[in-house]
Amino acid sequence: MKLFKIIYVVIFYALIGGNCAAQISPGELSSFHSHLEGVSNCTQCHILGEKVSNDKCLNCHTELKERTSQNKGYHSSIEVKGKECATCHSDHHGLSFQIIKMDANKFNHTLTGFPLAGAHVKKKCGDCHSPKKISDSKIKNKKFTFLGLKESCINCHDDYHKKTLSENCANCHDANAFKPASKFNHTNAKFKLSGKHVTVECIKCHKVEIKEGKKLQEFTGLQYGNCNGCHADVHKNQFGQNCTQCHSEESFHIIKQANNFDHNKTKFKLEGKHQGVECKLCHKGKYTTPIKHEKCTDCHKDFHNGQFAKNGLSPDCSVCHNHSGFVNFLYTREQHNNDNKYKLEGKHMNVECKLCHKVKYTTPLKHEKCIDCHQDYHKSEFTKNGISPDCSSCHDLAGFKNFSYTLEQHNTSIFVLQGAHIATPCSDCHKKTVKWTFREIGKRCVDCHTNIHKDLINKKYYPENNCKSCHDENRWTEINFDHSQTNFKLLGVHLSQPCRKCHFKEKTDDIKQQKFTNLSVECNTCHADIHFKQFEKNAVTDCSNCHEFDNWKASKFNHDNTAFKLDAKHENVPCKKCHKPTAENQNSYIKYKIKTTCESCH
Repeated sequence: MKLFKIIYVVIFYALIGGNCAAQISPGELSSFHSHLEGVSNCTQCHILGEKVSNDKCLNCHTELKERTSQNKGYHSSIEVKGKECATCHSDHHGLSFQIIKMDANKFNHTLTGFPLAGAHVKKKCGDCHSPKKISDSKIKNKKFTFLGLKESCINCHDDYHKKTLSENCANCHDANAFKPASKFNHTNAKFKLSGKHVTVECIKCHKVEIKEGKKLQEFTGLQYGNCNGCHADVHKNQFGQNCTQCHSEESFHIIKQANNFDHNKTKFKLEGKHQGVECKLCHKGKYTTPIKHEKCTDCHKDFHNGQFAKNGLSPDCSVCHNHSGFVNFLYTREQHNNDNKYKLEGKHMNVECKLCHKVKYTTPLKHEKCIDCHQDYHKSEFTKNGISPDCSSCHDLAGFKNFSYTLEQHNTSIFVLQGAHIATPCSDCHKKTVKWTFREIGKRCVDCHTNIHKDLINKKYYPENNCKSCHDENRWTEINFDHSQTNFKLLGVHLSQPCRKCHFKEKTDDIKQQKFTNLSVECNTCHADIHFKQFEKNAVTDCSNCHEFDNWKASKFNHDNTAFKLDAKHENVPCKKCHKPTAENQNSYIKYKIKTTCESCH
């Protein structure tokens, strides 16, 4: 039905034209809504066939919509909430008609959520509701509005304190008058007033200064941690800055008992044995008389009689001793490293002092070499020309098990490490027993490795059991033996075969049997005779008559050398026409030895 009404109105206006506007409109809009004049804008406020819609009003007045959605302001009060906008704000009464009408004297400001109190009651509406105090530019540009004001005091009043205090003025002030700050209680401040401070005028502590051309009284940033923030230190810091240790806030002249005095706040802290010393033993005159106390020897005699003096000056006792007693000492390893010719590093850092200083701590120790303290574990194995090298040549102070003997150093010895030997752990060679050994451990392969060939290979091929005659140090399986030294030269495919293929034969239980001597060089020693002795001569089948070593093809066979020479038509006859498969004694093979008479084939 609604759709029908809309279509009807549109067609009606199209037919009669715009001259009918004056006949349909109930009257001219006010200046606030004059931009909505014209029949085509009716639906901006009205729903066809119905009254003005609140939703349409709020779609334009978004700032008011935001306030009511948050349940804030006058329009959310019990007096207005739930009413139609047109109840209070009607239009079509002329260009100069005032849509908003209110009696300022009767308006209940409490309904806005901001009740007027104190001096605010005497103010006129325009004193507060002024475009100057509205920050939102959209609201500020309106011809007439009560919206846009913030509730904070500094929205209308200058911040006298220049942001040095909270922006919530109500913490200290009330709405009746700015002075005095009737709600301020100094007890709630960080500095509570007591004693003589209670009667001191505020201005004595909170000074007034000129800032940015205006007066500003300081209420924050005052130094109150110590009394000398405000008071002059008549003792000139002789007793520290905490006056309350001796004085009270009732009067500067009232002195507390001496046992309340904290001597640790002075330049000399009482610690350890000093805490039980009678005051008069040090302060023999007045307590304020300065006492020399930079060094222990200012009061105590040098027990060591200058034994630790350097450049004629004895170090202070505190370098080694503490206040708990002279018997206790605090001489650290860091001090040892700075004061002595021998620095403690690595494992030495954890060695008990008495293990080295077996007599007195001041007795000189020989420490130029490791063996000055440590026994030679290697029993002079590395001695050269009667002199043993220092342990530091190979070991460091992190522990004897760590060593820095390098590959380069090893390669200057009688046994150069190469190939797989480079990755072999030192202990594999040098610690075959409980003790490490570095001399006379052998330098031939058989000194460390088992000779699996023993007497199975002729000595002329590896004299003195030198494995390097055949093997490489990079990998045991890499063989460099020149087979042409034997009576069987490797050719063709034989060159790519592993040695084990011919020289290691299977036995029972998967055990390999080595065979290097007395090996037959006949083909059928390793290869099966697929011709089943057809080409055997004198009990030997020589495959090389027809075959080469590169492949199994019979590239050397020539039919003309047989008993039947191929000529004429026979040259083009396929081999299988004459040489046919046959089976004999459960063996299948191609028969090459055949009759050569014509009637054998034809």
